[in-house]
Amino acid sequence: MAEYRKLGRTSSHRELMLRNLTTQLLQHGRITTTETRAKEIRKIADKMVTLGKKGDLHAKRQALSYLTSETVVKNLFDEIAPKYQERNGGYTRIIKTSPRRGDNAPMAIIELI
Repeated sequence: MAEYRKLGRTSSHRELMLRNLTTQLLQHGRITTTETRAKEIRKIADKMVTLGKKGDLHAKRQALSYLTSETVVKNLFDEIAPKYQERNGGYTRIIKTSPRRGDNAPMAIIELI
């Protein structure tokens, strides 16, 4: 059994979708998406913040290889990560909201704490 959700997409589409959603979360601080996507984004976003806390060149290059925007990486290392220096994990919060109109998909807001 897979340890991740397939989200009804091919592997390349799923990978790019998660990269984009993670970049948007770090850029805006909070995004609205489906519950299952939010749970997948949480894993990746926490890893990105942990890389930001390391702060060395290797960590910055690893973040650049995953996130789709250089300005978001700079923001992650300069502003976001220092906020969580005292915190050991759990950098995101998922708040369930009302189902999406149209297909009744369970929606959630994921935000940086």
